[in-house]
Amino acid sequence: MTTDKEKTTSLDDMFGDFAELVLENVTIELDELKLALRPMVQQMAKTVARPALEIPKSLIPASFKAPIGKYTQSIQEITIGATKGQGGSRGNTLTIGGHTAPAWDLFQAPPKHPPIVTADVFDMPISLAKAVKMHYKEVLDDPAEWAKLVVNKFGADAVTLHLISTDRALGDTSPNDAAKVIEEVLQAVKVPIIIGSAGDPEKDGPVLAKAAEVCEGEKTLLCSATVDVYEDIAIAAKKHDQIVLSWTSIDINQQKELNRRLFEWLTPEQIVIDPTTAALGYGLEYAFTIMQRMRLAGLLGDEELRFPISSGTTNAWAAREAWMNNPELGPRELRGPIWESVTALALLLAGNDLFMMMHPAAIKTLHDLVDWMKERQKIKPEEYPDWTTLIIPEGT
Repeated sequence: MTTDKEKTTSLDDMFGDFAELVLENVTIELDELKLALRPMVQQMAKTVARPALEIPKSLIPASFKAPIGKYTQSIQEITIGATKGQGGSRGNTLTIGGHTAPAWDLFQAPPKHPPIVTADVFDMPISLAKAVKMHYKEVLDDPAEWAKLVVNKFGADAVTLHLISTDRALGDTSPNDAAKVIEEVLQAVKVPIIIGSAGDPEKDGPVLAKAAEVCEGEKTLLCSATVDVYEDIAIAAKKHDQIVLSWTSIDINQQKELNRRLFEWLTPEQIVIDPTTAALGYGLEYAFTIMQRMRLAGLLGDEELRFPISSGTTNAWAAREAWMNNPELGPRELRGPIWESVTALALLLAGNDLFMMMHPAAIKTLHDLVDWMKERQKIKPEEYPDWTTLIIPEGT
């Protein structure tokens, strides 16, 4: 028999599955009411104790092995100029080339000879950017005085005399006229001389042949032999023991072909190559790449490319950004020489050996940079400062 106590059922038993119970119009008569409220228990994620952070007492041990390439031959050494004891009249000589490793690879081998800077001189007044002309306006009519200025005041290692007046479209002067100017410049300065033609295919051969004759014994660099004009120049260089600049237009295959032709008359000691310097955007990238490829090919055994490289760095001024009046680009007086300096720096790192330049500030900048890099090459890798503990002085 079921008792009243057993019939008693808690609300929890009856409505335990419901979250809420609402009673309306209900009267409850009770002797005692017990309300049991379920506590809201929040489950807290247990925090996992982390191990104490150990402060490292030293850097992870590491070693460095400099990448050493395998090169089978060196770049040809070329000496420009000849002293009195060597049959010439120069006060000194300049040697380029002789390298056994990529440009400025100090881990392997520093440059055998530092690059040289030669300043451009013209045999007639020409149109120049204002930032350049302001330094030469008093000597534009006198190539000999111009040569003295770039050597004595601006520190050029050599002089490049451009005989542009021989161009038929300009002065159409004769080879004999050009010879007189060459003699005047030879008398004016005692540094090695480089002779540049006008780029006239009809006149360049005879003019440079005459220059080779006038400079007998001086070991002069004749600029330039091209795929179209090379035979007369090479024959004269062989006869008078001069050096020839082999000029091509950013084309390795063309450079190799021209050099093969020159080998018929010239020895390796008589050839310098110039793959062209383009000084703006992609042009500079092409010039850098072609020079670097030629340098590496020469080191790896290519007999047709193992020659010192020359750059017409003054071509930087052909870019209008170097000289145009545009306030957004900054003052031209600074922009121009910076443009020429950056062009030289890029080609210096590519392996260029001879820089034909013009602005005095650019000439000085490159000289200073080469001097700094020459000092750096004296430091052995193991003597480099430890950058992890290096203290940089205030104000640096």
